[in-house]
Amino acid sequence: MVTLSLVLLLLSVQWSWAQEDPLLPFSEHLDSEHKVRLKWGFDEIKGTILFELTINTNGWVGFGFSPKGGMTGADVVIGGVGPDGSYFTDRHAGGNSMPVVDQQQNYKLLSLTESDGKTVMKFQRSIDSCDKDDLPITDLPMKLIYAYGQTDDITYHSNRRGTKELNLLKYMPHVNPPNSSFFDITMVNFTVPAKQTYYHCKIMKAPTFGPKQHIYRIEPVIENFDLVHHLLLYRCPPTVTEPLEAECYTGVDGECMEVVAVWGVGGGAFEFPEVAGLPIGGNVGDFFYRLEVHYNNPNKSAGRVDNSGLRFYYTSELRLHDAAVLMTGLAVAPGYAIPPKAKSFLTYSMCDTANIPKVLETPHDIQVFSAMLHTHLAGRKVRVGLFRGGEQIDLLVADENYDFEYQEVTNLGKTKTVKLDDKLLVECTYNTENRDTLTWGGFSTTDEMCLAFIFYYPAMNLSGCASFPDLTSLQSAMGATDIDSWLNIMFTKTWNDTTISEYQQTLKSIDQFITVVNSLNNASSYKGTLPDLKVIPPAPCISGCVTKSLAVLSLLTCLAVQWASF
Repeated sequence: MVTLSLVLLLLSVQWSWAQEDPLLPFSEHLDSEHKVRLKWGFDEIKGTILFELTINTNGWVGFGFSPKGGMTGADVVIGGVGPDGSYFTDRHAGGNSMPVVDQQQNYKLLSLTESDGKTVMKFQRSIDSCDKDDLPITDLPMKLIYAYGQTDDITYHSNRRGTKELNLLKYMPHVNPPNSSFFDITMVNFTVPAKQTYYHCKIMKAPTFGPKQHIYRIEPVIENFDLVHHLLLYRCPPTVTEPLEAECYTGVDGECMEVVAVWGVGGGAFEFPEVAGLPIGGNVGDFFYRLEVHYNNPNKSAGRVDNSGLRFYYTSELRLHDAAVLMTGLAVAPGYAIPPKAKSFLTYSMCDTANIPKVLETPHDIQVFSAMLHTHLAGRKVRVGLFRGGEQIDLLVADENYDFEYQEVTNLGKTKTVKLDDKLLVECTYNTENRDTLTWGGFSTTDEMCLAFIFYYPAMNLSGCASFPDLTSLQSAMGATDIDSWLNIMFTKTWNDTTISEYQQTLKSIDQFITVVNSLNNASSYKGTLPDLKVIPPAPCISGCVTKSLAVLSLLTCLAVQWASF
């Protein structure tokens, strides 16, 4: 009987996980008694945010944003299910009195139900403010307020109210599951060389864990913030069986290329969604790992000692899925040049998931929940386009104001599906107006990269999926007969707006070598071309005559009235 109960409990937990809405990945109780639960998800690219409010009541429910946590200046919605059906209004409050209905209804009701003593209200709005009565949702912590009644008579809520401060757009849960602990993987008393750029690698085994467990949180442990530019932890293939510490990419360390964790300057801790975690122990317990630390030492300081690395929190309470990281973007290899004097130079690279079945026996679709975008000093923008059936269907993630000093793992706001045969186009924008010479792709901070680290589940045994221009095609398109004549063209060319644009178009139009690599470093590569990436405009605010519905009939009626008034 006990065994049956445990099985049923496990199934119920897995079922509840399976029912999680990928559009509503975040969840918080707004009260200490857990009677008020808010779930939400957002799409910064389209400019929308989705909420689902659940309150233990059969009466009216209210939710909103407040400048200081009270009613004054608050932007609220009130809804419920009454004897005559559901009701829902966008309101604003001037003080401790009944909030006034907005002239412009900028919240869209999606569903409103009442059953088993609970009212569930699902609604959507634009992230930016649509009018003076709405508060914009920013990437800073905001004060959320709620209230509810015991009936549908919207009167004073008494003590059935509260406030909680949350960062909706940069939310990171902080859970403390039972049976949890942590371990560190760091450098130990490493003396940083007096070089402007240096990559140090340390190959080691992770602590022994026995049965499989899940990492749910990763924190940076940075001793010298002025020296440490970024950290990467890679899982090594089974062929790597000995510890090693040396300068990166000078030996066997180059075999360890499956990314499991990443941190960049300006970033903080990162917590995985409740349905996924990084696996340790079990069948990955015997693997070695490579910690890579990029030291940026522009002053070439000597004698600095560093113990930086990463801290991993883990639990024996397994989550539904194993998570993983897929490195995509432009392969870091010799031969890629960015011209000087460029106001806005674009580079492109592609991951074609159609190649994944060539290196994996059981490939599958993946659910992407976070990403970290990475360039060096000249980077200004990074976008990742999602293509299906030859058409762009989404921007998976985008940073329109990339800052070298602030690199962090960013939640997408909702879980996005990448299907087998989809293509991911990584576009980076660079500014080299202050440079007089070519900028080459490479590891130095003054070189450039264009990478997107994609966090997803369920995990596959993948290492990377990237591309690189076919240099033979590039040389031919530019009138060169070999590498030496091409280099002469590149070094002697007068770079101006016209020649920069011509070179950019040439790079984009030629064949690309598109490669996918599995955890054992088995690769599949083929030539392909790059699609065109377009920016997806944000969704317009719900405004004008469309006050409570987006129905086409209402819109047509509104237009007809306006036309008749001329």
